Amino acid sequence: MTEASRRLAEIAEQLKRGEKPEPETVRTFLSWFGAQRRGHYVAQRVKRLLRKNGLTTIPDFQYAYIDSQVTFELAPQREGVNTIGIPVESIDPIVLPVIEPIEEIELIPNVLTGAIKDPTYRIGKLPAANNSPARVSPNSTLQEAVTLMLGLKCSQLPVMQTDWEVKGIVSWSSIGAGLALGNKSESVSAYMEQPRELSADDSLFVAIPVIVEHGYVLIRDNHDKRITGIVTTSDLSLQFQQLGEPFLLLEEIENHIRVMVGGKFTPAELKAACDPTDTEREVTSVADLSFGEYVWLLQKPEHWDRLKVALDRKVFTAQLDKVRLIRNDVMHFDPDGLSPDDLEVLRGFVQFLQKLREIASREI
Repeated sequence: MTEASRRLAEIAEQLKRGEKPEPETVRTFLSWFGAQRRGHYVAQRVKRLLRKNGLTTIPDFQYAYIDSQVTFELAPQREGVNTIGIPVESIDPIVLPVIEPIEEIELIPNVLTGAIKDPTYRIGKLPAANNSPARVSPNSTLQEAVTLMLGLKCSQLPVMQTDWEVKGIVSWSSIGAGLALGNKSESVSAYMEQPRELSADDSLFVAIPVIVEHGYVLIRDNHDKRITGIVTTSDLSLQFQQLGEPFLLLEEIENHIRVMVGGKFTPAELKAACDPTDTEREVTSVADLSFGEYVWLLQKPEHWDRLKVALDRKVFTAQLDKVRLIRNDVMHFDPDGLSPDDLEVLRGFVQFLQKLREIASREI
């Protein structure tokens, strides 16, 4: 029995006895499965084992911040209704083998809770939204606020009485405006502006225009109403770099491979590299192949020889296949992004292909 199977079975028994299991962070929960991120295949494996044990997580482990906690509960059951929400008596037994795979991949509403699984990318998923911000109190001096902002290299500080009560925000802009208007006060409260807040459950794309306009937004937890973080334009830039870089690297790799292969094979040879079940697809150039088909094409020694490159075929195609597997995770939009190791694989392979292209250009 795997660690995940054992732990979830124990949790299910605890709940059935009326006991309350300890909450776990999403990161710890994933470690039971030997995983670090919520890639598509990992998430499917986790959901299958949760279903097997009649469990659910609150909030859903797929959409919570990776270092936030989830609690375990018994999944609610509705008498006379199966797990995909169709009355049992209305199903012809002959149809069941067709229905069960649909439930496996969960392409339908979550009828156990009466809601549809929500894939919205929420502002609360960002690390900065879960990192309690530095702050000053209304009684702090302007000198104290300026010293903190310089020391922390930040452009604004919330002015707060408690984790829940925000009096305002003080920023370089508000301080400069106050001094320009002749404000002589030494109290930080004299330089405050109206704070901008959003719920951690708000969409990232709702937050973007607010952050662009004001330079920041405070994040308030939707459950206990605490201020849990502050997201700035710098945080947005970093997030979009993390989200966008893998796509750009993969596009460059694919373009390099197309250049290497282009013009060296007939349409019939390219078609032979395609999935044999995909008989309807028209193939006229290398651009019509999938990434996996590039790998299959170049694994054949007689095909590799046509490239006329002094490289080892097995090593090259093994690395290309590793890129293909990483690409699958990227295209399934893993909510935790790529691991540093996977990102380095993509960066390294791009640099290798760039160098190869540079050498080829000099030889022409």
